[in-house]
Amino acid sequence: MPNLPIIVITMGDPSGIGPEILVKALQSPDIAGMCVLLVIGDTLALERALSVCESALKVQEIATVEDVRSVPVGCIPLLALSHLTESDIAYGTPSVAAGDAVYRYICTAAQLCLDGKVAAMATAPISKEAMHRAGHDYPGHTELLAELCGTDNFVMMLAGDVLRVSLVTIHEALKDVPRLVTFEQVLKTIRITAEGVARLTGKSSPKLAVLALNPHCGEGGKFGNEETVVIGPAIKAAQSEGINAEGPLSADTLFHFAQQGMYDGVVAMYHDQGLIPLKMLHFDDGVNITLGLPIIRTSVDHGTAYNLAGTGKASEKSLLAAIRMAVEMTQ
Repeated sequence: MPNLPIIVITMGDPSGIGPEILVKALQSPDIAGMCVLLVIGDTLALERALSVCESALKVQEIATVEDVRSVPVGCIPLLALSHLTESDIAYGTPSVAAGDAVYRYICTAAQLCLDGKVAAMATAPISKEAMHRAGHDYPGHTELLAELCGTDNFVMMLAGDVLRVSLVTIHEALKDVPRLVTFEQVLKTIRITAEGVARLTGKSSPKLAVLALNPHCGEGGKFGNEETVVIGPAIKAAQSEGINAEGPLSADTLFHFAQQGMYDGVVAMYHDQGLIPLKMLHFDDGVNITLGLPIIRTSVDHGTAYNLAGTGKASEKSLLAAIRMAVEMTQ
């Protein structure tokens, strides 16, 4: 126990499936002996999840991170940063109180990582609506964590055992994507992806596929010129730096070859272009990784699933994969 890394897990939106998948993950033998887990969240929400999941685990509130190693087996060590009421955590209903609490969970976990008190953080799904209503206007975890860490050099990647996909643009309206796909943004994404995939795979020069923005790579300018004006030059610049990147490649065929293992990572231009194929293959075991941060952060690759909240039926597989990935990255 003394040498195992401490991984902090944020509960996520207590009105969603976060507390339930957390409970199911914590009682899984798959991660026993890998790390010491510390939960940041709310006592009432976690105890409710224990009841829903019919778990024999118990909640033990702790005052400091140092206390986590002395928590007995069968207990969940919890830093309780909120004291929400039943009305605050009604299933499937985002609330201002919960949105503010979730924001504080994330901020505290990130600071513990920055201070070196924990080795990494893994996050359960949040309600962006609840956070917005509480006055914390961020598109998602990724952008908030980048601000907390004081960096603009971040990339969102989703990964499974087969596919690893990073995004040039993240949570943006589709109409805004062409404007945001700039030479600088594409090159930055390729650089950070190459470094991150090298760390994940142990390969010094991972092979990256960089996707086109337009159908058929623009068809010689007929469907757009981003490939020749922006994406192609960015790939050449990356290649001149020694990065093993190919493209622009047509998204409608690339993933056929990527899922056969021909590439170590894929750089997609926008959210659905990259994440639809990834989630078709890694719906249960995909992990969201924020590359480029000075801390290690992994997450589930799904949302709050309000329709499943309170049923105990939500799968914990993605959270387990996120915890395992966090531990591997600390090594």
